[in-house]
Formats: sequence, C-alpha cells, structure tokens
Amino acid sequence: MTEHEAWLEANDKYLTAALAWLRARLSALAAPASPPAARPAPMPPPVPSDPVSETARSFWDRLVTGPPTALGTPVLPPAPAEEREATPPTGDAPSTPPPVATGTTDAPALILLAHRLGLSPFEAHTLLLCSAMELDTGFPALCARAQNDPGRPYPTFALALSLFENPAWDVMSPERPLRYWRLVEISQVGPQPLITSALRADERIVNFLKGLNYLDDRLGPLLVPVPSASGALAPSQRRVAEAIVGQLTQPQGLAPMSLLQLVGADRQSKLLVAQHAVERLGLRLYRIAADVIPTQTQDHETLLRLWQRESALIPVALYVDAANVDRGAAPQVGTIQRLIARAAGTVFLDTREPWADLGRETATFEIAKPTPAEQHAAWRDVLGEGARQHAERLAGHFNLNLPAIRQIAAAAPREGDAEVVGNALWTECVSRTRPTLDMLAQALPAKASWSDLKLPAAEATLLRHIVDHVRQRMSVYDGWGFRDRMNRGLGISALFAGPSGTGKKMAAEVIANELGLPLHRIDLSAVVSKYIGDSEKNLRRLFDAAEDGGAILFFDEADALFGKRSEVKDSHDRYANIEVNYLLQRMEAYAGLAILATNMKSALDQAFLRRLRFIVNFPFPGPAERQAIWQSVFPRQTPTEGLDWARLARLSLTGGSIHNIALSAAFLAARSEGRVVTMPLVLQAARIEFRKLDKPVDEAEFRWLVPTQASA
Repeated sequence: MTEHEAWLEANDKYLTAALAWLRARLSALAAPASPPAARPAPMPPPVPSDPVSETARSFWDRLVTGPPTALGTPVLPPAPAEEREATPPTGDAPSTPPPVATGTTDAPALILLAHRLGLSPFEAHTLLLCSAMELDTGFPALCARAQNDPGRPYPTFALALSLFENPAWDVMSPERPLRYWRLVEISQVGPQPLITSALRADERIVNFLKGLNYLDDRLGPLLVPVPSASGALAPSQRRVAEAIVGQLTQPQGLAPMSLLQLVGADRQSKLLVAQHAVERLGLRLYRIAADVIPTQTQDHETLLRLWQRESALIPVALYVDAANVDRGAAPQVGTIQRLIARAAGTVFLDTREPWADLGRETATFEIAKPTPAEQHAAWRDVLGEGARQHAERLAGHFNLNLPAIRQIAAAAPREGDAEVVGNALWTECVSRTRPTLDMLAQALPAKASWSDLKLPAAEATLLRHIVDHVRQRMSVYDGWGFRDRMNRGLGISALFAGPSGTGKKMAAEVIANELGLPLHRIDLSAVVSKYIGDSEKNLRRLFDAAEDGGAILFFDEADALFGKRSEVKDSHDRYANIEVNYLLQRMEAYAGLAILATNMKSALDQAFLRRLRFIVNFPFPGPAERQAIWQSVFPRQTPTEGLDWARLARLSLTGGSIHNIALSAAFLAARSEGRVVTMPLVLQAARIEFRKLDKPVDEAEFRWLVPTQASA
C-alpha cells in the first residue's frame, strides 16, 4: 500500500468516527429533555489502528472535549512542524490564507482544512454537520428530528448553535471563515431569518474532506493547468530559475516576495523558466490570460476568493499572461492589478516591460531566449553529433527558443540523405517563424537567380559579399569572438540605390533564393499609423518577428520611412523625428538582414548611411547590359522569331521597362495569327512603353523593314 493509499484509508476511518459522533449528538438533541446529569457525554472516536498522527488525535480530543475559548480566538489544530514557523496567528477575519507548506502530513483532511483556513472548533463542527448531509443519507431525517420540524431536513446555524459546545454567534459573519472562504452555501428564501436558513457544504470542500483534492471546477474555464516542463533549461535561463527559487525561499528573517514579474519578449521562454522554478518548489502552475479575467465586481471577487482558498488547500502558483497588454491603453489593466494585488500565494506576471505600483512587493526577472551559442548546443543535443553542420546553420539564421527547437527536431526525419534532412529542418524553421511576420509584411516569392541579374562586375561582387556575410556570421560572431566585443551592429544592412527598374528588387530575390530565406517586403500601410506611437509599436513587432525567423526585410521606397529629420517647428515634426530616431536605433540593433531600396539616395538621413554595411549602386544599364537583359527576358517556352538583340539594345531602357515590353509583346503575339513574338510586335510594345514613360518617340527607331532575300 502506498503512502497516499494509507492516508486515504486512515482519513476514511477518521471521517467515519466523526460522523458517528455527530449522529450521536443529533440523536441526543432529538431525544426528550433529560436532567443535565443524564445528558450523554461526548463520544470521541475510537483510536484507529492505522497510522493516524498524534496531532490528529489530540486535535479531535480538543474539538469534542476541549475547554471553552474566548470569543473570536479560535482554537486551531497544532500545525505540522514544517508549518509552525510560517503560520501567523489567526485573527477574527482572515484577509489572506496562511502560507501552505509544501511538505506532506498525515493529519486528516478536516484537521488540515481547519488549520489552513483558520476555523474554530465550533466552525469545524458546523462544517462537519453540513458535509454530513452529502456523506450519509440518514442525516436529513436526524436534522429534522433535532429541530423538531419535519419541514427542516437540513442543517441551520440555529441547529449548530444548540448542538455543539462553545457556540459562537459570529460564526454567521461574512468575515468569519465559513462564509469568507465560501465553505458553506446559504439558501435564504424571502424574509426567512439567516439563522434558520438552510446550509449546504460546498461541493469542493466535501470532496476535500473525503480526500479528493483538485482545483475548484468553477476556476476551470479561467485557469489552464501548465504541464510539467520537458527538457532542461539553457544555462542562462537556468540561472534565472535558480534566482526565482531563491527569491521564494528566502532565509529566515527575510520576507520572500511572492509576486514575480517575468520581463521579456519571448513568452515561451518565460513560461518555461516559471515551470522549472515551481517544480523545484513542489507547486502546480496554473495560467490565466489577461483577457479572460472577469471585469464585473462580483465575478472578480469570486475568482479572487476561490483562488485564495485553493492556495490554502493545494500547493499552486498563478501565472498571469499579460505579455500583449498595453498598460497605457488596455481597459483590463485595472482588473489585472486588482487580481495581482490580492491573489494569494506565488504569482508570476508575464509582461514585456516591468509594471510599477502593483500594490505589493515584487521582484523582476528579465528572461530572454537562449544565446546563439546555447541554441547551437541545443540543436546539437536534439539532432546528435552527426548533424553538426545542420546545428551551426540553423543556429546562425534562426533565433528560436528551446521548446521550438525540440518540436522542430522531433518533426524532422532522422534518417536519409544529410541534405534532405537539412532541407526539412530548414523548411520547418521557416514555416514556424513566418505567420507573425505576414501580418505586417508581404511575402515575396524568390524566383530570380544569379543568371537573371545583369549588373557590372563590381556590383555583382558586392551582392555575393552580402550572401557570404549572412552565411558565415555564426562562425565570425561566436566562433571568432566578435559577439563578445560588440553589442550593436551584429545585423547586416544594405542599401540598394538606383533609378527605378534597375534590378533592386530582383537582387533582393536573388539573395533570398541563394540563402533559402523568406523575403518580406514591408507593407507601409500596415506599419505606418497616424496615431502617435503606433508606428513604433508596429516596427518593433516587425523587427522582433524577423529576427526570430531569419527573414530578409525589404524596405521598398525606403526614403518614405528613412527620410531626413527636419527642423522642429510643431508637434508633428517632433513626433516624425521621434519615429526616425527609433528606426535608427532599431536598425542598428537588428540582428538579421535588412535591405533598403530607393531611387532617391540623397533623401535618406545621413545617420542611416553610417549604419549601413553595404551600399550597392544600381546604374542605368548600358548597351551591353541591355542586350544581355533582352536575350534573357523571354522564357524558353515563348515562341520568338527574328529578334534583333543589338537593335533592341539601342533602346534606352531599364531592365524593368524591358520586362514590361517583353510581356506586352507576348500578349500581342498571343492574339496574332502567327502566335509568334516578332520584331514588329516588340517594337510596337516598345512604342507603348516609351509613351507611358513620356519619352520622345522617334518613329524611325520603331520602324522595322523585313530584310529582302537576294534574288536568284
């Protein structure tokens, strides 16, 4: 028999003896009046042979035979040794439950309940009377006989006052434990006096007395149990968890702070640290989202009161998830503060930035994702030594927490070609980090390759340098120690400057395609807001999400966001400059690859140019570049005939315009009789493009004479 099974058996015998004693007292009260000398003496339960502690026996003796006590000074059961030091004296009206020891005790459930909730012997008797109605079907008839009223087959305060020794009128007060902790429910109908109203023991309490200790089901829709933590913490996170445990178990003489703020951007890492900390303390962790906390006063008070009661009965901790709550604007801030100020036991507050004035002492801990070196080690642990090359590549491009790393590794194939396994891991990492970013940016499919890009040799070399910097940053930053000497500028930023249509966007696609990273073009309509401060918040979310997923950010028309700061003449100028200042700081701290494209380089703020690692100028293509673009602009499946590349290269156009002409010529050919792209059709499409661009049209340039064959 296990220790728990032995305790359940002992508790059942103890409860059976208590009900027998109660049944005898009710029967004596229902019997005809007799002289005081003939009144039956209290019947203590027999001493069981099972291992019920001396603490339980002595308290039972005090419950049934102890001397009268002063009103308002209830007699409590002797606390177990591990609880005596922490348990404060019980007053008339408990405002918070006494501390709950994490150790086990063999005292029966009724004694534990009376001790932890501060019940006097008379209140413990009254609770036993109400609970007996649920435990034995014979008690309703006994109650009716004891009250000499067949219409009252239920316990009342009046019955308790006449049934038990040392009655106390204040037991009916809302500030006394029976009503404060909602141990009994009162069914008061109409003008019926409180003292004669039916009493009923709370279902949760009845089950507790029987040995079933579970979270109150009324809290179930609001609280979510957090499962046990799986896997070890990273060293940096383990140090934070140890500091939290030390804060909650201060040495004697120092008051532990039971409200802990977990600050940081990664919610999963904060929850994981809290899981490990509470497991060290033997607590069960329950999580409540900020948006489900009741706002109505009555519902909010019910939540608080039930949680305070549960904190006394179960070793629990509360995790308040307020990571997405804006303290300056969210309507539920006041509700969260009221909950935190009064919630009993250990409370964790998950927030991005520290909150002040919470109504109680608090300790703040900053928790971040594992460092790149720790992520590298985590990838090696879950993938094995045979996948070392995958670990370095994944840790260098993605910023993931430990749960995400373990889930991705578990879903990836373990057998097969190394390249197949690596591609599967890469694809899973990209898919996991993409959804948050898609709300603020537009995903661009990276279809272009190096062969599609026609640039001078110097500019093409710069683009390949960008790829090398992204690929080798793990080796340089961590392997060669540069990260230890740099706190900013670890990211890679590049400016693509040049006229419209010169290939800036295509170059970004080529880099993304080469690296296998997602490319996202920033949606200015989703980022920029007319409300002060909203643009900065959107940009923060954007950069945070991009860093996690290793995505490439492409700021098209970057001068709209990164323009020069102006002289402050009014409030609009001041807030516009604040937005630019934030962008300057965030760009410098960004750890990924950001590409800025503009055809107005002179409009950019000079502070941005200093922070850029690469500046690639995209010149207007010359005849040689234009001819190369013309020769590659038509797909191989497109039927062409008699195209003069040298003649077309003489047209002064950018690559973007050449692409538009080729597409237009293809549509003209599709409706023609021959369905073939020919020089007249291309020149016709070029004439349309010139007019769109407001360029002068020399008809001689667009006239095509079919070469005549020499006569025989």
